[in-house]
Order: sequence, then C-alpha cells, then structure tokens
Amino acid sequence: MNLKRLAFCFILFSTIACAQDKNPINKENSHEIIVDNLIIPWGFTFLPDSSILITEKSGELIHFKDNKKTTISGLPKIYNRGQGGLLDILLHPDYKSNGWLYFSYASSDGEDSGGNTAIARAQIKDNSLINLEVLYKAAPNSTKGQHFGSRLIFDDNGFLFFSIGDRGNRDENPQDITKDCGKIYRINDDGTIPADNPFVDEDNAKTAIFSYGHRNPQGMTLHPETKEIWTNEHGPKGGDEINVIKKGLNYGWPIISHGVNYSGTKFTEITEKEGMEQPIHYWDPSIAPSGMVFINSDKYGDWSKNLLIGSLKFQYLNMCTIKDNKVIKEERLLDGLGRVRCVKQGPDGYIYVAIENLGIVKLTRK
Repeated sequence: MNLKRLAFCFILFSTIACAQDKNPINKENSHEIIVDNLIIPWGFTFLPDSSILITEKSGELIHFKDNKKTTISGLPKIYNRGQGGLLDILLHPDYKSNGWLYFSYASSDGEDSGGNTAIARAQIKDNSLINLEVLYKAAPNSTKGQHFGSRLIFDDNGFLFFSIGDRGNRDENPQDITKDCGKIYRINDDGTIPADNPFVDEDNAKTAIFSYGHRNPQGMTLHPETKEIWTNEHGPKGGDEINVIKKGLNYGWPIISHGVNYSGTKFTEITEKEGMEQPIHYWDPSIAPSGMVFINSDKYGDWSKNLLIGSLKFQYLNMCTIKDNKVIKEERLLDGLGRVRCVKQGPDGYIYVAIENLGIVKLTRK
C-alpha cells in the first residue's frame, strides 16, 4: 500500500473511530438473551401474560411464549421493500377488555405502484388475526424504499399517535399539510379523527396530522412525568434529532436542518427560522436513531428517568441523561451487540431491547 493510500485509510479510520467513540462506553451493564434468532425485529410488545408479540420486518408476526415461537397468521399483504415491511406493534391501553392490537406496515393498497405506510388494528384468536381494520393508509404509493417511519404510541388520553417519514420526497411532502408523509399523526382508537386536531378546519388538509416538517421519525415514547410525546428522527448526514411534539407545530424539515446531503453538499443554509421548532438535541455525526423509551422503574438505580435510544449506525443503546429538557450526558450501553431497532420497558420494570440478527435481550445493570 503506498503512503498516500495509507494516509487516506488512517484518516478514514480515525474519522469513523472518533465518530463512534464520541459517546463513552458505560461498562456497568450486561444483558440476557430472552428471544434468540431474530433477523430484523422491528417492533415488539408485551401481552398481559408477559408473553411477547414481535414483528419481523420481512412480514412475520411472532408470538413468543414459554420459550416457544408461534407465527400468527392473518396479516394483510406486506410491502417488503427497502426500509418498508412489517413495522411497529402495540396494544390498546384497555387490551384486557377489548383485545385490540395495533400495528404499522408498508402497504401496496391504492392506485399507484409501490407502497406507503398503513396503520391497522386486529384481534387474535387461535393464533390468527381476526376483525382486521385498516385505520389509516398514507397516499400516494411510491416505489422508493426509504422513510416509512413508523412508531406507534398511545397517550394518556387514549389517542393513537404514529409517524410516517417523508418517503424520500423532502421537497414536497413534509411542509405540505395537504399531503401525507413527513408528519406525526393523531387519531382515535377506532381510526376516526379527533375533533380538536390542529388542521381539521384547513381546506384540503390531511386532518389526522398533529405536527409536520419531519424527515423520518423511527422512535416515539411518552414522557413518564409530563406525558408529552417525544420522538427521534433520522437526519441526512448529521442532524438526527430528538423532538418534543406539540400540536400543530412545524419542525422544519427540510427548510432548517443541522445536517447536509450524504455527498457533503448543503441543501439549506439555515439551522433555525421563525415559526419552526428547534430539536432539544441533535447528533452530528448521525447515530441513526431507532426505538426509544424512558427508564421508569426502580430496576436501574440512578439511571431512572434517563432516555434510551437505539443506534442503528453504531450498534449500541444510547443512554441520555436529561435535565430541563436538555441532553447533558450520553453513554453507550450494550455496545457492539448489533443494530438496535426497538426498546421497551417490560411489565417487570426491566428494559428489553430488540437487536438485529440477534433477538430480544434484557438489559441488566452490574
């Protein structure tokens, strides 16, 4: 290898290493594998008996109980392309009474070729989905493989929030409330639109929209104290964000951003603008954030109230210490296990983490 190439490789390695080493490794943690041999476990949720429903992005819904995996049949047709597939899953807050489970997926339903994000609910009987209802289907379809979103969360008022990414069309979708994509949405549990949604009286608006100007939110959680919706979203090269979602507000994409094109060129000259919200935190370089959850139990000592966010790019669980809605410290947990896709707190108070090409692990503190 000539000296010029050796120097280039050294610089490249140093850049990657510095980027990855920006957040220090916390060695006071370990893990226990709970579910093994999963490929891309995009989402999971706990049933009342503490068994687990797991979505494989490829289009398989798995019930894990008594150390056995059972496939649940009856899913709608899954559009498995790029980042699209079978995505998030959660239970109705009153699941014990009504049996409704909710899931997001890429769907090819509609007039155009390709697919877009859909939200559905169903019940389970004899290892099959029954009473399937599609509650929302974004339009139009696109053959692009990126930015489907899509996390789901119920707030304390029983509203269902979900995210849909800009589907790779940043110049048209995120800033236009008459178009789907690049938005956070809020609907009732039956798919109807809340009467006080922010754009119900706007001509031609998509009335399910709750906030707009988003790129690709793949993490969403409820703050345990304020009950606000927190999200993370992928920036381009740099500019991944944490946002606190407020009704009717514009989060700026792509007019403002702390990132640049993947080629390194700029697509905007500004990082802030009146009428557009600033993130409470952003990453540069990007960590490719995924699932997120607050620690809200006594299982981890002084880690309680910290925010956990998966890093797809650098393959760790990022623990953020929050003070006054600011990230004041970051540490890497479960470092190097694989691409962290989903993070949930279980009914036992422990944190469970879905990791690609591994499975679901329980986070423990040494």
